[in-house]
Amino acid sequence: MDCVETQTMMHGYLDSELDLVRVVELERHLEECPHCQQAYSNQQALRAMIRAASLYHNAPDQLANQIHVAQRQAEDQNSRVSSAVPAKRRTHRFWARAWVFELAGASACLAILIFTVLRVVPWRGLASSDDVIAQQVLASHIRSLMPNHLTDVLSTDQHTVKPWFDGKLDYSPPVQDFADHDFALIGGRLDYLEDQSVAALVYQRRKHFINLFIWPSPDVARPANAARKGYNMVHWTEGGMNYWAVSELNATELDEIVQRIRGAR
Repeated sequence: MDCVETQTMMHGYLDSELDLVRVVELERHLEECPHCQQAYSNQQALRAMIRAASLYHNAPDQLANQIHVAQRQAEDQNSRVSSAVPAKRRTHRFWARAWVFELAGASACLAILIFTVLRVVPWRGLASSDDVIAQQVLASHIRSLMPNHLTDVLSTDQHTVKPWFDGKLDYSPPVQDFADHDFALIGGRLDYLEDQSVAALVYQRRKHFINLFIWPSPDVARPANAARKGYNMVHWTEGGMNYWAVSELNATELDEIVQRIRGAR
């Protein structure tokens, strides 16, 4: 199997749709081809990002039941109207009016669907601003884990990382290193959240990465914890800055670096 075939079958492989022979051939090619390994990693990260930032909701059972009721009512109405018309007139006008009844049934179903969605399905636009930002933060964190996306400046020296942001942002993010406490600064990058460029500092503990997003905020808020898709997040505002820390680290360890960041100010 060559690279073209591998790329073509990548989605089927990720969705477990290939037969055993193709799976073996594709996996053998992945083991030997760095380019296709990269493509496979990118697809995995992209799928994880989409799942993390998903804006979809599962509709309740009540919605399906009401649609079925509306459909049955429309069918019953069509049957009553049809039986009330003389046979000759039914035959003569059947094709002229059949579409009217179909349209009426469809309209009834659509009306019930729209009404029910408005009543029982939560609108994403009504979510809190923090909830929307949390989705963006998590998506940015997952995207950073893709190969060659983690850092723009790779350095364990805070005096190298901090000046790197000069001229790239209209503010200066605070940068500290906590390597003595097993939270090593490994670099930083520019990211994009809330329709603006923001600073992202990257720390590492064992094999886990922590993204710390920083941008200006006029508000003051105490740390608030959240967990999504197996990742932990902490958000707070302090000293005129917005902070979001996110990692697959457990909540206790993530809280530890948050306390050290706050204590270093």
